[in-house]
Amino acid sequence: MRSNKFLQAEQATLCWDVPCGLIAGVDEAGRGPLAGPVVAAAVILDEQHPIKGLADSKKLTAARRERLFDEIQAKALCCSIASASVQEIERMNILHATMLAMRRAVEGLRLLPSKVLVDGNRLPVLKVRAESIVQGDTTVPAISAASILAKVTRDRWCLQMEAQYPGYGFARHKGYGTAEHLAALQRLGPTPEHRCGFAPVAAALRKQAASAQATPDAVDALSDMPDTLRELRT
Repeated sequence: MRSNKFLQAEQATLCWDVPCGLIAGVDEAGRGPLAGPVVAAAVILDEQHPIKGLADSKKLTAARRERLFDEIQAKALCCSIASASVQEIERMNILHATMLAMRRAVEGLRLLPSKVLVDGNRLPVLKVRAESIVQGDTTVPAISAASILAKVTRDRWCLQMEAQYPGYGFARHKGYGTAEHLAALQRLGPTPEHRCGFAPVAAALRKQAASAQATPDAVDALSDMPDTLRELRT
């Protein structure tokens, strides 16, 4: 467990050349997984109601993230969570879909920020000033808060998928390409929530199509698939 001193150093106050006005932090969760939407969040913190323990969401326990999720929503001046769907990821690729989710998150804020600070090295198209900050989720509190909202939201989606699609292990791997997930793809085939443009999913689709060879059950299953998945199978 990290010391308070380390957390304070990590979350040092930075000057972003905006003398006054609201600063929003933006981050995403779910660019790398093989399934599900990419989620983004935007947060404007309230200096009068500081939140202790903000850090990169990936470095926090699930229980700590859940507690901070509630505290951020209770204490922030405003926050917004948005996403881009699997269909949008397939249509425009994961990078552009991530930028879309970030833009939606910023546009969903009830207050207009003077500047937006985005984790990473790319910026979505916004109507306000913006700056990208590499490792911003470890140095900028508002970005840390956004990373927590985004990750908790996507992790909750994974729990729903665990119940809807048992056998894939979504609750454990959160959609990432772990050995367990890849084995489930080969054994069970992709679900409609999988990103068929990602190589392991496409490979599983090809294998399933080759083994099915248009049996009656396979034809029925194929007719229920989204167009993007059906195209890869045929």
